[in-house]
Amino acid sequence: MSFSFYRAHALGLQCLIPMNLGARHDRVLVGGLAVALFVVFAKPIRDLLDLARDVERSSGLALVPALIILTVVFVLHLQGKRQEAQVRAAAAEADALRDGARRSEMERLVAFGHALGRSLDRDTICAVVAQHLPALAGTDDAWVLLRADGRWLPLAGPARDGRNERERIWEQVADRAVISEGSWETNAIAAGGHLCLPLTAGGDPVGVLGIPDAAGPFTDGRQRALAMAGALLAISLRNAKLFHEVRENSLRDGLTGCVNRTHALAVIELELQRARRSRLPVSLIMLDIDHFKSVNDRYGHLGGDAVLAAVGAKMLNVLRGSDLKCRYGGEEFLVLLPETPLEGAKRVADTLCRDLADLAVVWKSETISITASLGVAVAHPAEVDGPALIGRADAALYRAKDQGRNCVRLCAETAVA
Repeated sequence: MSFSFYRAHALGLQCLIPMNLGARHDRVLVGGLAVALFVVFAKPIRDLLDLARDVERSSGLALVPALIILTVVFVLHLQGKRQEAQVRAAAAEADALRDGARRSEMERLVAFGHALGRSLDRDTICAVVAQHLPALAGTDDAWVLLRADGRWLPLAGPARDGRNERERIWEQVADRAVISEGSWETNAIAAGGHLCLPLTAGGDPVGVLGIPDAAGPFTDGRQRALAMAGALLAISLRNAKLFHEVRENSLRDGLTGCVNRTHALAVIELELQRARRSRLPVSLIMLDIDHFKSVNDRYGHLGGDAVLAAVGAKMLNVLRGSDLKCRYGGEEFLVLLPETPLEGAKRVADTLCRDLADLAVVWKSETISITASLGVAVAHPAEVDGPALIGRADAALYRAKDQGRNCVRLCAETAVA
């Protein structure tokens, strides 16, 4: 009987161990179990107590109080272990949530970096920022301003009504945040209700990333993530600027500022194809500086270079931005006039001829005067042969030279038509 009692008591304790004694339903269950065990084992318990009293009388030991104390201490120990396990589980869950948040944050940063790595111009970077910045900043109200030539240029921000007013506010916030006594700050700064992160690359200022305070709080970890995103953006903007400069340098003649021959030929082919689809006219002017060899012989090649640079600058100033200005070779230049008929091209050539005749190039306290001969041709309907168009303009140019120079002549085919 004593063995059965101890076995039942052990089974009861095993049932108590996985329970949360602090929960209301568990306490009711434990209470019911205790009452049931007491009812079931009432007689064995009385017998055990009687046996314990006999032992106490015979030996003088207090077994019953000791048994009660041990039972209470054991139950309290189980409850403490359960609470410790709950605390550890809660801490582990919090750690898992933080790890998940950091992992998601890193994944967003990696995706942002990969997208920026594929972007080599400002428009593409703008699209990438518009796609990724809201998730990285935790708000749709984040904005980015670029610093160029002493003024702010918007790169990204919420597209809402009153955008111009909002941009003025951003500029004021950016000025207060990153420009202090003429120097450029490098650390995150709170200003005007925004957290502003200066964007720098290679020690040079690039722009500012701004996030409203309403998107906070900005913990140290979150600020580090935003700083990494800002660094990626600043490097990408700097790379895009360098790529644009390298590309421009590779496409342009360093002396005159006009595009080089290879690029001009490619653009002429594209414009002819576009004109064929749109059925719009395209005209071409070929220009040659008269007696340029005499200029080189008299003033030296540096003097000739000064003349070429002045001619290129004049062409860039007087012609439309959509017109292609090209240094074709030596003292020869091309001007491609999209969507321009022959009559319009003739007027442009006449104006350019007069402007060049009036041009005075100062070289070593001397003034160099020049003239130019110009030939004009217009593309035939559906024509896509760039060299043929250039050939007709070149033929018109040589007619101008044969007929006295310092004049404009039209392509013979066009003149007959």
